[in-house]
Amino acid sequence: MRKSTGIRNNLVQMIHQYKKYRYFFILLLPALIHKLIFDYAPMYGVIIAFKQFRIREGIFGSAWVGFDHFKNMFTGTYDFFNVLSNTIEISLLKLIFVFPASIIVALLLNEIGNSTFKKVTQTISYLPHFLSWVMIAGLLRMFLSPSTGLVNGVIKLLGGAPIYFLANSRWFRSVLIVSDIWQSAGWGSIIYLAAITNIDVEMYQAAIIDGANKFKQAVYITIPSIVPIMTIMLILSVGNILDAGFGQIFNLFSPVVYDVADILDTYVYRVGMVEMNYSFSAAVGLFKNVVGLILVIITNQLAKTFGEYGIW
Repeated sequence: MRKSTGIRNNLVQMIHQYKKYRYFFILLLPALIHKLIFDYAPMYGVIIAFKQFRIREGIFGSAWVGFDHFKNMFTGTYDFFNVLSNTIEISLLKLIFVFPASIIVALLLNEIGNSTFKKVTQTISYLPHFLSWVMIAGLLRMFLSPSTGLVNGVIKLLGGAPIYFLANSRWFRSVLIVSDIWQSAGWGSIIYLAAITNIDVEMYQAAIIDGANKFKQAVYITIPSIVPIMTIMLILSVGNILDAGFGQIFNLFSPVVYDVADILDTYVYRVGMVEMNYSFSAAVGLFKNVVGLILVIITNQLAKTFGEYGIW
């Protein structure tokens, strides 16, 4: 009886909230409809991962094969384990180097006193985010060219031999990490800067009275204050650990660096679009998304276990 009364009270409260904010829900309606049509409605197509899809027969007319494609994924080809290993390794490298870069940029921007210089610096750091990886790949090929590139020009001036960075398995991942930091660190710092602006100024004033310099203020006030935001962003990043950056790698890699650069997304593209094995590529994509969901749930639970904020 008490449980049903609680449910009834919650329902009444929800209706009251809806009536109070009904105009905001109406404004949200177009976005929800767009989400349903373009994101959720096409999800029925995931069933081709359990079928031997043929274009002539269509999705519902194709024969069911159950989990055969998932079995082949783990037992049929060596390529899958190679691309899975590459994906995890590249994602972990980005998590180690790219994820903290946005936090560092936010901390540095926060210490700039001159407002005009700060705005100019912020604008410059944000700009790479608006460049497509097609354009960035063209710039990197130009700067890293072994014959005419600026980087190799400096290497040759110092007496070294030119390096073809984009066709060298030893250097390719370093190019990925550095270019990703340059492209995303400035834009990623926005959310941390927003969190920093909400920190009570009196805490910094008290720290200054106690003799704390800028570095100690950052270590003992700024960073602990933005830990909840850092935790949420880390959870989301861990959930994308099997998403190593299709646009970046697809525009930069070549067959000579497949051994260190071929990831799940490029593998799915090659198997699905080039070899037209749609069912197998759908199975690989479904595997990737399920693993990502599991990692988000586990990371969120671990964060809450250690007393930090989670996504839910």
